[in-house]
Amino acid sequence: MLASIEPDWQLLPRDFYRRHPTLVAPELLNKILVRADGRAGRIVEVEAYAGSEDPAAHSFRGMTARNATMFGEAGHLYVYFTYGMHWGSNAVCGEVGEGTGVLLRAMEPLRGLEVMRPLRPAARRDRDLASGPGKLSQAMGITRELDGADLVTAERGIGIVSDGMPPPRRPAVGPRIGISRAVELPWRWHVPGHLHVSGRRRAS
Repeated sequence: MLASIEPDWQLLPRDFYRRHPTLVAPELLNKILVRADGRAGRIVEVEAYAGSEDPAAHSFRGMTARNATMFGEAGHLYVYFTYGMHWGSNAVCGEVGEGTGVLLRAMEPLRGLEVMRPLRPAARRDRDLASGPGKLSQAMGITRELDGADLVTAERGIGIVSDGMPPPRRPAVGPRIGISRAVELPWRWHVPGHLHVSGRRRAS
């Protein structure tokens, strides 16, 4: 459990995630990713991936040993290795068997920066600690060992909470980054003008 969270920080319920990822993704903006050791960051950029209807999704061609968590219960953490060097962190969405989720692309570190900095030695500024999906995972210590962790119960020391801040009324929206298929879909959202969004900010 997350003994470190504030009394007014509430873990997001299962039903929050049990929807299409394009509905979940923009509502994850301004929520807080929390670790049991006190690390916390506000989510400021996300991307939706929609299973069999989305050629860019890892789950598009069905279940494998690598992506099995995506096909499980909503509200779990799906962690995958990409480009031979980075871990990506995703919140599983939808119903069991659909294989949908939301990639956590960037966050604003709020707490535990003294723990994050040694894990991100290439970051020259604190705004660069988690300004990308691989950086976010590094800063939060997320590796394959956390694949399948339940974000709703936080029994493995990681969860997503709300502190009452709503998502932006008009989030910036644009195409997803680093994919070669379904590039026309505007399924990336971020907090407009936020300094901790990843390097490629172009969206409308």
